[in-house]
Amino acid sequence: MTNNGNGKRIAYFSMEIAVHPRMPTYSGGLGVLAGDTLRSAADRRLPMVAVTLLHRQGYFCQKLDPNGFQTEAPEPWNVGEFVRELPARVTMQLEGRTVHLRAWQFDVAGDRGHVVPVYFLDTNMDENTEEDRHITDCLYGGDTRYRLLQEAVLGIGGVKMLWALGHGGIARYHMNEGHAALLALELVRCAARDEGRAPCATTDLPHIRNQCVFTTHTPVPAGHDRFPLELVNRVLTGDFLAALVNEIATDGELNMTHLALAASSYVNGVALSHGQVSREMFPEYDIDSITNGVHARTWTCAPFRALFDQYIPAWADESRDTFSLRHALSIPDDRIWDAHIAAKRRLLDRVNAETQAGMDPGTLTIGFARRATAYKRAGLLFHNLDWLRAIAEQAGKFQVVFA
Repeated sequence: MTNNGNGKRIAYFSMEIAVHPRMPTYSGGLGVLAGDTLRSAADRRLPMVAVTLLHRQGYFCQKLDPNGFQTEAPEPWNVGEFVRELPARVTMQLEGRTVHLRAWQFDVAGDRGHVVPVYFLDTNMDENTEEDRHITDCLYGGDTRYRLLQEAVLGIGGVKMLWALGHGGIARYHMNEGHAALLALELVRCAARDEGRAPCATTDLPHIRNQCVFTTHTPVPAGHDRFPLELVNRVLTGDFLAALVNEIATDGELNMTHLALAASSYVNGVALSHGQVSREMFPEYDIDSITNGVHARTWTCAPFRALFDQYIPAWADESRDTFSLRHALSIPDDRIWDAHIAAKRRLLDRVNAETQAGMDPGTLTIGFARRATAYKRAGLLFHNLDWLRAIAEQAGKFQVVFA
């Protein structure tokens, strides 16, 4: 692949990316991490672009009724208020149909003005069938077929779109979780095309492996998408695709994590223990670990921001290492406590205003902020209520905020 001189050398693919609180294009930690990664990349002026889907209906808006049952509703948003449409158009084949794609751009700007563009892929176009117009609508919505269609658009369509936008010089394709693993198929096709031959299934994976890196996040079955071979062969039409998919598949399924592992020269988990667990799950692969971090300027609350500004003026310079925050050890304890209490009051004032829970700022407060799904195990806190009551009686009362 020839470098066209645009300077963008890293392409970051993620099914969800949190770039703005009013853009419901993420559901939880995976998207938040993706957004923070891009913010840090912009601060460090890295030559990066990002690819995701334009989820017009969001993830969902969640409500709990008085009996504790959850209901969900779409969360539409004003696309034109946040992103701008680009002129590039590409097509791809899904289930034997030609599906048209366009892209919308959001600019993640760093602290010194460097921009990492995020391309949101969209199938809601007049050229598509009514059904195909909604492929990119809902994050993690629909059935298994819908998910596979989305992942094909993200991976295969994403590579096509980068080329259409002039990013022919990508050196590394970073898959943030296995949702984007189908990009490997398009890279194999491109490599074979550049060499003037037809691709020949898994024997071509080594040709593109040095272009791919993979971050795996969830060491439980729910974190590894699997699709029945019959469905994959129906959605991804073509002799080459069928041959490659059937060679990689195990037990009649295409495991997207296995595809990403097989296509990547470097793989990492997101914590030291997660790396260890992942190596046990996939012993045939060398899996490193890089512990998740956050973009400090984004997530530091106002009281602590003011405190750090006073005592550690360089703390928010993300273009350098955040090592300076270690100097927080020298901040007087009473100033830290005052900032903590101010932040706590801000939180509980909002909780009480929205829920009328009557939470007390003077009571020990435990926060649990994770996506509401079974494997996050939010219910563990309540698995032994007698033990929980005993703790409250012996150590003092406490309150919990679930978000």
